[in-house]
Amino acid sequence: MREGPRILAFDWLRGLSVVVMVQTHALALLRPELRAGALFDRLQALDGLVAPSFTFAAGFSIALVQVRGARAGQRARRVRRTARRIGEVLAVACLVNWMWFPVFREPAWLLRVDILQCIGLSLAAALPLLAWLAPRPRLIPWVTVGLALACFLVAPLAEGVTGLPSRFVNVSSGSLFPLLPWAGYVYLGAAAGALAAEGDRRRLTTWMLALAALGWAVHLCRGLWEALYPPHAFWITDPTNHGNRWAIVCLAVVALLWVERRVPASFARSPAVRFVNVFGTSSLAAYFFHEALLFKRVFGLSFEALWGGRCGWPFYWALTALLVAMTFALSWLTDRAYRVYDRFVSEATAAPAAYGVQA
Repeated sequence: MREGPRILAFDWLRGLSVVVMVQTHALALLRPELRAGALFDRLQALDGLVAPSFTFAAGFSIALVQVRGARAGQRARRVRRTARRIGEVLAVACLVNWMWFPVFREPAWLLRVDILQCIGLSLAAALPLLAWLAPRPRLIPWVTVGLALACFLVAPLAEGVTGLPSRFVNVSSGSLFPLLPWAGYVYLGAAAGALAAEGDRRRLTTWMLALAALGWAVHLCRGLWEALYPPHAFWITDPTNHGNRWAIVCLAVVALLWVERRVPASFARSPAVRFVNVFGTSSLAAYFFHEALLFKRVFGLSFEALWGGRCGWPFYWALTALLVAMTFALSWLTDRAYRVYDRFVSEATAAPAAYGVQA
C-alpha cells in the first residue's frame, strides 16, 4: 500500500534550516570584532530558529509515519523502522561527541546533550506514545500540544535540578539543548504530523495558525512568567522566548504549505528546490559533514583551522558558500547510498514471501 504523498513543505523547512545552520556555525570564521552590530544581530535572530525548526520537523516526521503505518496495517514495521532511525541519530550524536571530546578517557562526555542527542532522546520518548495513539490520529494533536506546553512551562523550574538528571534537563552540566524545553518542539511537530497524515491540508493549515496564535499568546505573557518562576535563563528556558520561536516556525510552515499548493509541479523539480530537498531528506548527514568539514582536522586541515577568526564579511560569505556546496555533495552521495540500501533491504524482505516462505 502506498504511504501517501510526500509533504514537501516540511522537507523544505528542514532543508532551509540546514543551510542556515551551516551559516550559523560558519560564524566561527569571522574576525572577533565583526561578531557584533546590526548585521550580526539579524543573523543571530534568524539562526535562533534553526533548532526549533529541526526538532519540529523531526516530531512531524515521526507522527506522520506512525499514523500512516497504522492505517496501512504496518504498525509494528513502522515502529521498528523508526526505532532504527532514532538509533542512527543517537549513534551520529555519539560520533560527534567523540570528535570534540575525549570520550574514552572521560565517558561522561557521551551524556552531553547537543541538538542530535536532544532530537534522538525526544523522539525515543515520544515513539511509544505515538505508536499507541496512531490508530486514533485525531487524538494525537490534543495530547502532544498539551505535552509541548508542559515542556515549555516546566523548563524554568528544571534549572534547579542537579546530579545526573541535570545532564538531560538543564545546561548546568554542559548540555546545550536540554530536553526541557526543547522536546516541546518535537511534540508540536507531532501534532502537525498526525494532522498531515489525515490528508486534510486545510485543517493542517488551520492548526498551524492556531499554534502560532498560542505561541504568540505565551510570548505576550512575559510578566506572568516573571512572577511565577524564580530567576532563570531567558534565552534558554523562558516560555516567552520559545512562544515567539514556535509562532514563527508555525507561520513559516503555513507559508511553505501555501507555496507547495500554489506553485506548478515544474517548480518542485527546479534545481534550487532539488538542492533544498537533498538537505531536507539527508539532514542528519548534512549535520555531520558540515561539522566535520568546519571543525574537525582531517590531515591537519579544516575550515576553522585555516580561516577561523580571520575572515571579513565578503570572505566569510564565500567560504560559507563553499562549505554549503561541499556539504551538499557529501549529503547527496549519502542519500544515494541510503536509497540503494533501502531498495536492497526491501527486496530481501520481499523475497521469502515471493517463494512462499514465512519470514
